[in-house]
Amino acid sequence: MKYLILIGDGMADHAQTSIGGKTPLEAANKPDMDYIASRGTIGRSVNCPAPLAPGSDTAILSIFGCDPAKYYFGRAPLEAAAQGITVPPGALAFRCNMASISTEPEAFGLHTMKSHSAGGIDGAASRKLVTDLFANPEFASFAEKCGVSVYPTDSYRHICVCDKPLETDYGKLKFYPPHDNLGAALKDILPNDKILTALMEQSYTFLSRHPINLERETRGELPANCIWFWASGTSAKLPDFYERYGKRGSVISAVPLCHGIGILQGLKVISVPGATGELDTNYGGKAEAALKAFDEGDDFICLHVEAPDECTHNSDLPGKIQAIENIDSLVLAPLLDGFKTRGEDFRLLLISDHYTLSENGQHDATPVPYVIYSNNNEQISNIRDDGLPIRYTERDFSGAPLTEDGCKLIERLFKP
Repeated sequence: MKYLILIGDGMADHAQTSIGGKTPLEAANKPDMDYIASRGTIGRSVNCPAPLAPGSDTAILSIFGCDPAKYYFGRAPLEAAAQGITVPPGALAFRCNMASISTEPEAFGLHTMKSHSAGGIDGAASRKLVTDLFANPEFASFAEKCGVSVYPTDSYRHICVCDKPLETDYGKLKFYPPHDNLGAALKDILPNDKILTALMEQSYTFLSRHPINLERETRGELPANCIWFWASGTSAKLPDFYERYGKRGSVISAVPLCHGIGILQGLKVISVPGATGELDTNYGGKAEAALKAFDEGDDFICLHVEAPDECTHNSDLPGKIQAIENIDSLVLAPLLDGFKTRGEDFRLLLISDHYTLSENGQHDATPVPYVIYSNNNEQISNIRDDGLPIRYTERDFSGAPLTEDGCKLIERLFKP
């Protein structure tokens, strides 16, 4: 038996008037998602338990069977693990986004957040910018004095580690996710620590003049003109996946968060060329990599696609619908065909980790729709009130059984 979790990040959403009162899942053409929804075990899952803020960090921990109330140490340490970074005891890790803020000639705090990802800046440019920033003598001297070092990645997300005390005690630190605060004045969303805000303001001074950003602006693109600290945390440890479930496997994602959660549980990480986390990601390559890993002996694969979430944060509703359709046709369809060709029994969990709302780009903790499907589920068993088969949509799943504790869902995948 092979087991697969397919996560469409942020697929779930509210109905939007601009698409006729439908949600993106309702508007998308996704025959394979609808096929398994009509034949599988359906439900709704609470993946982001209160009082923790809704997001992929808490939600994907839940999907992997790790109760966020027990195992959540902050997002940055999970991403640090993906790069082999050890956060020393007493140190803090931060997520360091390459963000775009407004460029009006005002005080720094009066600028506004325009994009959490500088409009989806490519990895090479992002790495160059943050590397040059921390190599700048003036900035580097201040960062070293504050005990802050950077670990660049090939995306708009980098990791910083601070090994010296900040002015604010860790337990009192407040951070604001940039994707949840688009359009907000910086004075209302800056961290409540003078050292961190000073570093962010200095980054704006340097990055605004960087040739890469000047070129981006001439092309009508958003500049990556400010680093943004958030998602702090201490060193993280998660339970071993094989010891808990007796399955060996891998994680396929373009997002360091998912890689880190996998690594901390003893799972392998599979990197797919062209996997960007954006709408242009290599969907088919992920499906091929999953089937290849199964052929080579994996029992379990978690395949994560970030694109729907990123499109929502970028206010790209057509892109979100397209991303959902791409997951259906370029990921799920070849996976189902591949399992059928191999003639091996399988069970598959399709799920959106959390809601991402098109009206404001924010994450939401509303229970998400899920379906567990196996190759033995060939008969239509899930019917709507109008007599039609249930589709994989928020509305069709509104009356489905509720799983209050999302971290128990993986046990249903392994033990039907």
